[in-house]
Amino acid sequence: MTDLASPDWDLISSYGGLLALALISIYAGAHGSLSPVKPHRSPEAAATTDDEDEEEEIEDRLSSSDAWFFPVIGSVILFGLYIVVKYIGKEWINWLLQWYFTVAGVGSVGKSLISLTRWTLGTTWWKHFDRHRFVYLKHKQEILSFSWRTPSIFLIPLGALPSILYTFGTNITRRSALLTDILALSFSHNALSLLKLDSFKTGCILLSGLFVYDIWWVFGTEVMVKVATNLDVPIKLLWTKSLTFNTERGFTMLGLGDVVIPGLFVSLALRYDHHRSSQKSTDGKFDKPYFFAALLGYTVGLGTTMFVMHTFKAAQPALLYLSPACILSFLLTAVARGELQDAWTWSDEPQSPNTTESHEPVKNGDAKAASETAEMNGNRLTASDTLAGPEKDSQLSDAGSQGEGHEKKRRTRKKKIQQS
Repeated sequence: MTDLASPDWDLISSYGGLLALALISIYAGAHGSLSPVKPHRSPEAAATTDDEDEEEEIEDRLSSSDAWFFPVIGSVILFGLYIVVKYIGKEWINWLLQWYFTVAGVGSVGKSLISLTRWTLGTTWWKHFDRHRFVYLKHKQEILSFSWRTPSIFLIPLGALPSILYTFGTNITRRSALLTDILALSFSHNALSLLKLDSFKTGCILLSGLFVYDIWWVFGTEVMVKVATNLDVPIKLLWTKSLTFNTERGFTMLGLGDVVIPGLFVSLALRYDHHRSSQKSTDGKFDKPYFFAALLGYTVGLGTTMFVMHTFKAAQPALLYLSPACILSFLLTAVARGELQDAWTWSDEPQSPNTTESHEPVKNGDAKAASETAEMNGNRLTASDTLAGPEKDSQLSDAGSQGEGHEKKRRTRKKKIQQS
């Protein structure tokens, strides 16, 4: 006689596989969102350093006003897709989206491979490779520029393979679960690396708004379910309902939004940990209490989603459980550490690539030399801008001779500093 109460290990393993994929994606994306720590360098060394990191633009952050509009924009897009699928047909929208994600997948997987290779080799080894740079100029003005290291020449074409096989491959590879997961993981990694919340206040607004959004569109209407089951695009994670990866029972599925949206909050927690430690030390290692608390909250939230789904045999809106779990993980950690006020008011402001913070004290000699050099340059500018005619020529000559004297003194002082 069969024991009806025996656990379905095939299905349980499928839940575990999905949870592992989601956690790996969030962990990698969160660390990818950290701005690289640039060591303190003298102006002369900074001017001669050949590093593509110095060319990064100032990153934008999602503010609270952006977070308020997320559920509205998401609802408009979702309902628009529902109208198209129901009254026009899913074929042409699937065709259009498949081409879009094919092209996007080439760049996404390629970028993830470059990040993975750089992390594996380490920054020092990575910079041993030759750097190539492309610059497009128009009327001597830079319009477009980008740079790459030698391994990228091979990694980007390699990153195109999953998209090509997913869209144009044989029956074995087309729409396969493995390729779907590769593309979805790369989309998630890059989204978490590039999209950044500016504060925990913004994160709580975003999760709360999408909490209501998910409940309404899943339980209140058929819109979410119909769109999700009719769109055939790689924006979901799949895992077979089998310990032996047999596909006869089908797959369990987790939408990419249930990874990226909470993942943005987890990434913010990691950046806050990094901010806290950067005020105390500069060795690159730091404690991560908020990050691990948020990651634990995500695990509990997704685990609860799977438990309820398994018990009631019905699809669940994951953000119904993930949003409260992530928010509570932050609040409980901040209260327990007595840092709620500081954490709530902290803002993750983007740092200009031209601004380099130093935690090293400035030597008196260096400060004095820099001050005198700036003062000398200011005197020269004033002399050349305010004088005119013969008087300008004579005084410019005097200023030039004085400037040469200052220059000799500065060089002598610099040599003494270097010798010391």
